[in-house]
Amino acid sequence: MIKNENIVCISSIDWDFIWQGHQEIMDAFAKNGNRVLFIENTGVRSPGIKDIPRLRKRLVSWIKSAKGFREERENLFVYSPLVLPFPYSRLARFINKYTLLRSLKRWLKVMGFRDPIIWTFLPTGTAVDIAGNIDGKLLIYYCIADFYKLVDNSAKVKRTEDELIKRCDLVFAQGDLLKERCRRLNKNVHKFPFGVNIEAFESYDRLNGKLPKELEGIRGPVVGYVGGLHRHVDFELIRFISDKHPDWSIVMIGPVQADISEIDKRKNILLLGKKDFNDLPAYINRFDACMIPYIINDYTMTVFPTKLNEYHAMGKPVVSTSLPEVIDFNKKNNALIAVAAAREDFDSKLAAAVADKSGGLADMRIKSAKNNSWTERIEEMSRLIQSTMERKAVSPPHWRESFLQLYKTARVRMIKILAAAITVYGLIFYTPIIWYAAKPLLISQTPVKADCIVVYGGGVGESGKAGQGYEERVQRAVELYKSEYAGKMIFLSGYAYLFKEPLVMKALAISLGVPEKDIILEDMAKNTFENVEFTRRIVQKHGWRHILLVSSPYHMGRVSLVFRKIAGDIDVTYTPIVNGHFYARTPGNLGSRWKRINIEQIRGILHEYIGILYYWFKGYI
Repeated sequence: MIKNENIVCISSIDWDFIWQGHQEIMDAFAKNGNRVLFIENTGVRSPGIKDIPRLRKRLVSWIKSAKGFREERENLFVYSPLVLPFPYSRLARFINKYTLLRSLKRWLKVMGFRDPIIWTFLPTGTAVDIAGNIDGKLLIYYCIADFYKLVDNSAKVKRTEDELIKRCDLVFAQGDLLKERCRRLNKNVHKFPFGVNIEAFESYDRLNGKLPKELEGIRGPVVGYVGGLHRHVDFELIRFISDKHPDWSIVMIGPVQADISEIDKRKNILLLGKKDFNDLPAYINRFDACMIPYIINDYTMTVFPTKLNEYHAMGKPVVSTSLPEVIDFNKKNNALIAVAAAREDFDSKLAAAVADKSGGLADMRIKSAKNNSWTERIEEMSRLIQSTMERKAVSPPHWRESFLQLYKTARVRMIKILAAAITVYGLIFYTPIIWYAAKPLLISQTPVKADCIVVYGGGVGESGKAGQGYEERVQRAVELYKSEYAGKMIFLSGYAYLFKEPLVMKALAISLGVPEKDIILEDMAKNTFENVEFTRRIVQKHGWRHILLVSSPYHMGRVSLVFRKIAGDIDVTYTPIVNGHFYARTPGNLGSRWKRINIEQIRGILHEYIGILYYWFKGYI
């Protein structure tokens, strides 16, 4: 077995789930002196309500551990990542890639986990992202199931699995159908059905071993099943057997993962839940016969049931539905399993297995289990891993193709980035999208008779340049004044360039025909908030109630929020400049025939949104 290697395992189940090949293989590697990081399931499908307990458990594991990482035992570490549970969403994948890889790379660096073997049971985009962003010496995919059949959109799984298989240095497949499918994309594919930890079963005394308390005094023949109670279990078949044999006890061991309403209230069916792997031999030893009651569907057509070897390790007879992998197993193992194609046939063969007390085939079953032990499986896998590493070290296979593929990938990525940049640029500058985004800032009302006209100076204006903006505001105010909407004007600004801005605004208004006696100046305000505060004081001092407010169009949104906060008793009609030069939207003013906006205008609009956010933070609005 390989030794002194670093192994990153991307698992399709959690560490504390039913003990399967995932844990068995990585536990064996860890015990042999390899350091293993076991990354718990990041999702094959989008979660449903029934997954809430699992998601809650993941959150608890993350909180109790060091940012999701924990040491399970010597050389074996478990990572429970918090990810968005939508494995085929591009946005979720992008976010997961950033958050997961960031934590993962930090941990690998701290632990000195250099040049690892990357072993994945998952074919999802997240698994591909992990494998593609960690520098490893070898990439292995163990294809244990047809994941296409577990999700609604099989095309997305196919795309990421095909990409993964092509990248792999070595592929292990659970059965013949999966092996042939993988071989179309990668020549280095080897069949490895799940094995059995034969040592755990051999250590149990079949004659004098202690019986679990739950099975003490159990009546009649016992028919057993070990495994998850998931949607691929034929619960109708189990109900049928329960009805036919009320004198039997049907024992089912494993976590509930599907609707079990058809069987959960039957007196002769015992649902014992998940059990520790080391306790399974004691339970199976009490069974008179064992079942593999799977529905035949596209998914189970590729499944090799792990429990088969566990049953045989205890010498027990097994009855199974007609799974292709079970039929293939029978061909190589003297038809040790009774295979049934129909419900009545299954019942008949199960009854025969229960009635047979001779135990004549028990030794053959145990021998079969030994031939399928995990010890032998993992040794053979290790030999393939070692030879692949040696071959890769001497002469990296397909280096030319890999090298050119790297350039091709980079080119495709650059084209995508460039296309995205051009699209974004076009949307921003050649469509009205920014004007639509700015629309909430714009408040423009029809002028009515008021007590006075209030004008806020431009300062450096939206353009960021001194001396711009005030002329249009003064001109708008003068138009309102001459139209007799109000008889007084107030100019407010604390900005000074060569002269204080209110003085310049006053001089311009006088030159346009406004009498000096009708103009009030305020030159202390340094920002919009102070403009409103000083406006409130002046208006209250003169006993006025209603004002016309003049400023730039997209400044009105922020101004209105401040008025609402500190001067709600003043009646304000918002009358911004109508045809401002800065906010002109005609092509001729933008330097391009087709452009709809320029960078200065975008900056001005953005400035207002940032200003609103800042005012909210300061409590001004």
